[in-house]
Amino acid sequence: MSTRINRRTFLKTGAAMGAGITILKSGILKAGNSPNEKLNIAVIGVRGRGQANLDGVKEENIVALCDVNEKNLAEAAQEFPQAKTYVDWRKCLDQKDIDAVVCSTTDHTHAFVNVWAMNRGKHVYCEKPLANSVHEARVVRETYLKNKGKLATQMGTQIHASDNYRRMVELIRRGAIGDVKKVYVWCSRTPEGGSYLPAAEPVPDHLHWDLWIGPSPEHPYNPGYFGGCLAWNRFWDFGSGQIGDMGSHMMDMAYWALDLRLPTTCQAEGSPLNPDTCPQWLTAEWDHPANDWRPAVKVSWYDGGKKPGMPSKVFDRENLFKGVLFQGEKGWLLCDYDFRILMPMGDLTHFDCPKAGDLIPPSPGHHQEWIIGCKTGKPPLCNFDYSGALIENNLLALVAYRLGQKLQWDAENLQATGCPEADQYIRKEYRKGWVLDG
Repeated sequence: MSTRINRRTFLKTGAAMGAGITILKSGILKAGNSPNEKLNIAVIGVRGRGQANLDGVKEENIVALCDVNEKNLAEAAQEFPQAKTYVDWRKCLDQKDIDAVVCSTTDHTHAFVNVWAMNRGKHVYCEKPLANSVHEARVVRETYLKNKGKLATQMGTQIHASDNYRRMVELIRRGAIGDVKKVYVWCSRTPEGGSYLPAAEPVPDHLHWDLWIGPSPEHPYNPGYFGGCLAWNRFWDFGSGQIGDMGSHMMDMAYWALDLRLPTTCQAEGSPLNPDTCPQWLTAEWDHPANDWRPAVKVSWYDGGKKPGMPSKVFDRENLFKGVLFQGEKGWLLCDYDFRILMPMGDLTHFDCPKAGDLIPPSPGHHQEWIIGCKTGKPPLCNFDYSGALIENNLLALVAYRLGQKLQWDAENLQATGCPEADQYIRKEYRKGWVLDG
């Protein structure tokens, strides 16, 4: 007989009813007596996603701005003239009056900013992904867990706050398609391949190139690395391709709906291995063990134009650029950012459809969830425990791809069982002078 609790019992628990939202006994985390008191926030990376994140928190006190591009820094400083300015985030984090940090740097420095900030007692909001290696994701997550109850953290997967996401999770958790045993996730974006770019001197006077490179191996300056995440995250030293980028958003739907954690196996294949750039297409599959309310589940990922086969009922949607398809014992659920299509097998007499939102209440906004967490102790939904496991799962696919073999994942020891050669891809080596856990 199964030892799993039934779905209704699971939904009655505090963790499920609040989708991970609970009020901690510690109360106000920020010094002061009122949740209305403003936070002192440092924003690291002020343009691109940094501009959007800055706009999301600008009603608080912006006391520090940091960017390796002095032109970007000067523009942001015009809007927040009271803020101190820095080009080196390590010096920024030493400013004594900072309560919280917003990180919008390039992927290869995310984990560093996250860990250093938490080690200094700062709440952290970080753009996705949290890290650029499996090991980095684990260190970020464990650092948060050491400070759980004291710090509020949130990964910037802004669509997580949408009503459509929440209704999709409610449908899965309430059993609209029965037990889910397979999930297919895809994004058709195809990045460029190629090699690291040649030197293109001189480095502009306003750009601190050595700080942009940060902990990664040294590369000569080339303006081709700039122009948004698609310009630089295709390179192994700076990003993790589409599974790191869009995977943070799309896999989030499966992770949240099914309450997934760390997988037991992972296998992947993709375009021919390139020593400089991430795969132009990738397919991957993870096995996730059963938990207290659902059976074991297989999750598959496709990018670079690869897609899963669709059931006949959704052939009219087979040209979807991206999406998530849940296969349940009693039907299918197809969804994306802005829609969801429920395709039951037979009727829906097995499913008691409640009022939308009674399981997961509407969000006040992704940035606002974090700000509330900083002030009240209410853990944001994409805290670094949840999102750290998600990013570790995703980046494990790149380890399997680079090795060309299925991995048996020993999550407790952060290693692939019987495969010591995986360690070179699980952990990164950093330039002299750069320390992850600083």
